[in-house]
Amino acid sequence: MGWITLAIIGAATFGLLVLLRVDRLVWTMVASALMLGAAGYALQGSPSLPAHPVVTALAPAPDDSELTDLRDRMLERYTGQAAYLVAADAMTRVGDRRAAVRVLLGGLRVDPRSLVLWTGLGEAMAAHDGNQVSPPALFAFQQAMRIAPRHPAPPFFLGLAYVRAGNLEAAQPYWARALALTPPGISYREEIAIRLALLNRVLATQDEPAGR
Repeated sequence: MGWITLAIIGAATFGLLVLLRVDRLVWTMVASALMLGAAGYALQGSPSLPAHPVVTALAPAPDDSELTDLRDRMLERYTGQAAYLVAADAMTRVGDRRAAVRVLLGGLRVDPRSLVLWTGLGEAMAAHDGNQVSPPALFAFQQAMRIAPRHPAPPFFLGLAYVRAGNLEAAQPYWARALALTPPGISYREEIAIRLALLNRVLATQDEPAGR
């Protein structure tokens, strides 16, 4: 019910913007504020997940160094914004996904138009919400795509989030888009192409009639 309430609040807010004829340039700022509020709400619990017993110990994340390296190359690790990703990665590795989200939200308060931080927040929110593409995670990825529509990282990592959630069909167009946005000669283009080819093969296998 939590996400339904947030959706109602969001719809009412944008309805008010229309009635007041607020300049559309302000809409993105309002949407960002709503998303940050939703992320804060999500940090108080996991409204997209079913109830489960409280677990006191943190669950360390599996080593994903290959994908971390790919992300760093796509988003240029050695930037001031990437320092927030390094800190969030450290929190994720020890299983403190809530702290990882907080680190990235802190960075976005400093630089609300950061492609790097919105993409990282999408990843962190999806991990925080049980490897599901929750509304805050999806919004973060979409915000990154709005900021840098020609950059392959946001669609690639949104696709990866869908893969981790088990929704391969939803992932496919985002990986295809990421590949299309990656110029020939870029070091990571082949890695995206290989993952897309494997995904397409799995989807094709799933489409084959049973018994063949």
